[in-house]
Amino acid sequence: MPTFVDLFCGAGFGARGAVRGGGIPLLGLDAWDLATKTYKANFPQAEIITKKIEDVSPAELGAKYQPDVLLTSPECTSHSIARGAKPGLEKSRETAIGIVPWVEAMEPRWVIVENVNRMKKWDRHDELVQTIEGLGYAVSDLLLNSADFGSAQARKRMFLVCDKQGTKVSREELLRMMNAPRKAARDIVNWKANYPVSQLRKPGRAKATLERAERAITELGQGVPFLMVYYGSDYAGGWQTLDAPLRTVTTVDRFGLVTWKEGTPYMRMLQPDELLLAMGGATEHVLPHGTRREKVKLCGNGVCSDVMTAIFQWISANQGAAEGRMI
Repeated sequence: MPTFVDLFCGAGFGARGAVRGGGIPLLGLDAWDLATKTYKANFPQAEIITKKIEDVSPAELGAKYQPDVLLTSPECTSHSIARGAKPGLEKSRETAIGIVPWVEAMEPRWVIVENVNRMKKWDRHDELVQTIEGLGYAVSDLLLNSADFGSAQARKRMFLVCDKQGTKVSREELLRMMNAPRKAARDIVNWKANYPVSQLRKPGRAKATLERAERAITELGQGVPFLMVYYGSDYAGGWQTLDAPLRTVTTVDRFGLVTWKEGTPYMRMLQPDELLLAMGGATEHVLPHGTRREKVKLCGNGVCSDVMTAIFQWISANQGAAEGRMI
């Protein structure tokens, strides 16, 4: 079973997928204390460090840990389209380059780098790939959508899957590892919960919100529930049906659920337990710490579990094949 060290570990959604795929967490590192507390609650056997990677010695930890996999999800805010018009911060982007000393110190067989797909447009993306290749790794540079791997969320991300023994993997091969049925946004909605709702057309509701809702009602008709992008920009009319995967979960309250009662539309925001399901957390992953807003942020910062499950299933299969040849 492949062991792994988890840099930028967040609340452990990537690690949850890794464990489902056969992985064993050794160490989780993140600068946000709430993230590391959540990680520890889910993986109590792992060591936890709450620091920035630049404040930790890779050499010292490399002397202690020799994982099979180095799992990394560098800071993505300066690559993400969610920043809007704000300029990217190069220091933030360079946390990706910052993983190189860790690769050198720990010498794992596999390295995984997850980030938003816009990272491929970063002018140092090729440098990162070439640097990892220069350390002896074959790099599979993939764009993967979590909805293809059984998630109820369409989350498109870049994954560098790197193997020091020269094996590459394709998107198609990873999809065959999962062979998961498609899910839709309605699959994460907790229809039984008694969450507070308010009338959609109440006084004071933002004009943009009402316009988005009216577009949906015109398209779907009266009485059909739907999801609306309540916060932030959206380039698809500002709403979606419940029969499609949820659009990308972000670090802010983004989605309002509109339901009907006696011909009147009501709205509430999706809750952390629902976003947790969209991230692939299922019932075994918990968010025991933090406010509601902080839990939403934990979800939005995470790596979708289902994609990582497929990657670790592939890693586990290749590790087993290699051990079989050695025997």
